[in-house]
Amino acid sequence: MNEEGKETKRLMDVRSLLLFSTLLRVLLILYGEWQDAHMEVRYTDVDYLVFSDAASLVASGKSPYERSTYRYSPLLAFLLVPNSIIHPSWGKFLFSASDLLVGLFIHTILKLRKVPENLCTYALLVWLFNPFTFTIGTRGNCEPIVCAMILWIIICLMNGRVLQAAFWYGLVVHFRIYPIIYAIPIILVLDPTCFQYGLKPALSSWVGEGSSTQSKPSTAMPNSCCGMWIALTSMFTRARIMFGLISGAVFFAFTGLFFYLYRWEFLHEALLYHLTRTDPRHNFSIYFYHIYLHYEHEFSVAERLISFLPQFLVQLVLIFCFAKDLPFCFFAQTVAFVAFNKCDHSAILCMVLLPVAIDTSMEQDET
Repeated sequence: MNEEGKETKRLMDVRSLLLFSTLLRVLLILYGEWQDAHMEVRYTDVDYLVFSDAASLVASGKSPYERSTYRYSPLLAFLLVPNSIIHPSWGKFLFSASDLLVGLFIHTILKLRKVPENLCTYALLVWLFNPFTFTIGTRGNCEPIVCAMILWIIICLMNGRVLQAAFWYGLVVHFRIYPIIYAIPIILVLDPTCFQYGLKPALSSWVGEGSSTQSKPSTAMPNSCCGMWIALTSMFTRARIMFGLISGAVFFAFTGLFFYLYRWEFLHEALLYHLTRTDPRHNFSIYFYHIYLHYEHEFSVAERLISFLPQFLVQLVLIFCFAKDLPFCFFAQTVAFVAFNKCDHSAILCMVLLPVAIDTSMEQDET
């Protein structure tokens, strides 16, 4: 079989997997409607009811924060307004479509990294037909949207599209604040020795070619001011400045818009609340048992903020050890974030980032 025929067969395999997984998700959403109507234990995630109530409030011109326990960006409520107009399951279809995009993006990233086609297909297969992943979207959890945006940012960076990556990064940090942990590794990887315009992909191995032989400011330079200037100019590259300005502008634009609409209620519920939030039941952190035993006794603000210190230090260590390998760094950061965070954010991201990170970890073992 010639190369063109092989490529056609590969595309057919991917399309077939996507088609069958789409059908599976549609059937699960329909089954969920039946189970909700006929059984005591509901299929639908309780958070989806919160999203839907908030979307209904937005559709009637009210604040989504009139719904207790809605602590998300109003953008999510606006996305689910069709729940009140078209069908209550609109959001489940939206989240499941994002789940399918996650599988497609995993396949795309692995191909850009020149992983063998059969492994790309296996990774796609494992994601699309994993019971843990396909029930998340069909039950009404919004995390697949975040996962899809994170993977799309990686794809944009790999293809040299810094502006797109910056836009989506600013949006995803507004949408769910925890992806802010990926800011420093993205900035670090936008280094001229690693990120080069004109290459396709701009990032593939994630290790700067010749980075060890790049000319660096000499410590023996007679003019220390000149050396400092060279160091600063090498740090503030065009790509880094563009990424910082655009992602910051997008984040503050959406945040400013919703602050204008919903004032301090939005700022507290969507952003500030998560700095001191503790969850006694839905978390995988090392603090779980302590929080569970002492939850009835109110934790002070100082205690809640101090708990961020170990997480902050671990994140810094991981960033400076693995930033040259962005997918693996994202994965390691996410695992650490889940382990040290006081609530249940981003556990699914560990599963999303594992397949795009595991290839590099194998390469490091081989070398």
